[in-house]
Amino acid sequence: MDEVVDGIVRWTWPSPAHGYDFNGWFVRHPDGNVCVNPVEPSEPVLALLAREGVARIVLTNRNHTRHAARVRECTGAPIAIHPADAPHARAQGTGIDAALAVGDRVGPFVVIGAPGKSPGEVALHDPARRVLVVGDAVIGNPPGRLSLLRDAVMDDPARLRESVRALAALEPAVLLPGDGVPILRDAAARLRELVATF
Repeated sequence: MDEVVDGIVRWTWPSPAHGYDFNGWFVRHPDGNVCVNPVEPSEPVLALLAREGVARIVLTNRNHTRHAARVRECTGAPIAIHPADAPHARAQGTGIDAALAVGDRVGPFVVIGAPGKSPGEVALHDPARRVLVVGDAVIGNPPGRLSLLRDAVMDDPARLRESVRALAALEPAVLLPGDGVPILRDAAARLRELVATF
């Protein structure tokens, strides 16, 4: 568990099959702390979440239900996801308490649509700090660069590429992915490099 950006804590869970870590994020905010895509939490992570509190658990897509139920059990926080991805998340056994809509505010973030991997994929953008949190829209692999998942696991590869172009236009300085290594500076440049490969 480490604070990669001021007020944003990352904890990881290794995925040997993928060759990189999955990331859970805890974002401190005066209006209520936010937990994004929680992966398996260690006891110290659970203690942190319980001690500091979580106002909302945000799932950026249908495949990132991960350990949201455990975090909800520990903190009492509601779980939110875009309605287009909610049925799949429920089918995986995750109780969904709230809907996320594009344009909603969650803590410091604005919810941004990023469909393609799934119809309800979203990203979270903090325009004041130029921080972008993504789920499966892009992954931080290889370290220091960004890539896409295989087309075979995407619902609509062309739509995802359009979503990534739109994310690059946000000019983020920092990109915090659900999978792989965070980009802690020049994230917009890394996104543009990825877009140039399309």
